[in-house]
Amino acid sequence: MAAYGRPALRDLFDESPTPHIAHPPRTHHRDFYIASDGSFSDAGGGLGVIIETRDGERVVRRSLPDDVPDNNTAEYRALHLGLDILSARAPRDTQVGVLIDHDNLAANVNRATIAAKQPSIGPPHPFRVPGSSRHHWRGIRARIAGFQELRAARIDSSENPAHPLANTPEQYAHVNHEPERCVLPPQPVETDPTHPPPSRANRPRHASD
Repeated sequence: MAAYGRPALRDLFDESPTPHIAHPPRTHHRDFYIASDGSFSDAGGGLGVIIETRDGERVVRRSLPDDVPDNNTAEYRALHLGLDILSARAPRDTQVGVLIDHDNLAANVNRATIAAKQPSIGPPHPFRVPGSSRHHWRGIRARIAGFQELRAARIDSSENPAHPLANTPEQYAHVNHEPERCVLPPQPVETDPTHPPPSRANRPRHASD
């Protein structure tokens, strides 16, 4: 992330709204953070993924060209890729923070998280998944259920560190050859529970990509 002058993924997650899920301070301590992005254009699409520990240690980056039919499919496919990569490297009791610049996908991820914890009730609102993304959505839901806890934060595309990896994969192909790391972060230090959570009030609504 330093290469782009971006803050750490944990900082972005802490300062961003998490649709449908309250954001108390104790939830800031995710074990891993994933930033994903998908791009679509007539010239070709791309997928970008960055995974870090909560201490800012990079686990992996991916920047791949991809032939996608539309932007929605690209976004779902990128997150599916990121969750698959992390699932192969992290234990089941892992807590994950996901950063997405797509309203619909972020909302669906958090609905799925809630539904996984209350299977007899289901999600608080119905899932709204584009038809072209349904296969990837099933894979995403399976990965969500495989972690101890996962939630998504909605960020601007301009803040998403995975954005350049998805939009110009030909320029970032070298990141796919970086040494892979499987870094387990140390246990977090407890913080003052009286510290107020980041406010989700008065935040501007972002249009879906």
